[in-house]
Amino acid sequence: MIEVVGFTKRYGEFTAVDDLSFSIGKGETFGFIGPNGAGKSTTIRFLATLLRPTTGEGRVAGHSVTGDPMAVRRVIGFMPDDFGVYDGMKVWEFLDFFAVAYEIPRTARKKIIGEVLELLDLAHKRDDYVNGLSKGMKQRLCLAKTLVHDPPVLILDEPASGLDPRARLEMKALLNELRRMGKTILVSSHILSELADFCTSIGVIERGRLLAAGSIRDIQKQLRAHRVLKVQLLDGEAGRAAEILRDDPSIRLVETFDHTVTAEFEGVDEDMARLLERLIGAGLPVHSFAEEPLSLEEVFMMITKGIVS
Repeated sequence: MIEVVGFTKRYGEFTAVDDLSFSIGKGETFGFIGPNGAGKSTTIRFLATLLRPTTGEGRVAGHSVTGDPMAVRRVIGFMPDDFGVYDGMKVWEFLDFFAVAYEIPRTARKKIIGEVLELLDLAHKRDDYVNGLSKGMKQRLCLAKTLVHDPPVLILDEPASGLDPRARLEMKALLNELRRMGKTILVSSHILSELADFCTSIGVIERGRLLAAGSIRDIQKQLRAHRVLKVQLLDGEAGRAAEILRDDPSIRLVETFDHTVTAEFEGVDEDMARLLERLIGAGLPVHSFAEEPLSLEEVFMMITKGIVS
């Protein structure tokens, strides 16, 4: 649904984005992550047809970003990291303004605006003035206007920026719902732990260059040669559990801390099931037994170098 091929953007001698290429399949939620100044917003503005490339091309739902920008605009919902409104505009008027821009017939607009307000839990704010809304409500409204023409592709630039914890959780729930509706979503964010909860794939960018792209699990495998197994036990039995794990050929290194045992694991899923069976068979009180994946923060820190253009 989204394809970027060799996208480069230069401003004089400065290269903001350098030969960027990636693709996003239908129904995916792609987390676009990188430090400030990495080139995320530049790439997003290019895909939203707001910025012409120095070189390269992009396609959204089969339409060329440079060759047919109007077709691209019809199939995307773009949420910028900041947006403004006219003074004295009510919530429903704000959405109606965009519905008119997308050439939605007058007879259909009222129904569509009502449905979008319900989806975003803004129906009770229908007649409120936009300037009087809280930051969280304004973010919801901006997301609502991206959905008014029911686009199959959403491009969201820092949708949770500046929100308090409750508003961030509500925004995450909304994005999860949009994913379940089958939308293809590209979302940039600095809140990496929340991206990990709903993204199916990620791209890591630094100094305008793409360092890694793919499913979170595949990138984790590339960064860490072994899997890590974490076992939590009751009643101080970590030592005996560690002895059982050390005797298994699929285990490399075992460490214990309090009631927890962590081990480097080189087997397959069937070996993991066998290990759990051995621990339970030995009468150990296993509280939890699971693979410990790299967090998105760890992935980010391992890939990037902390250099800002």
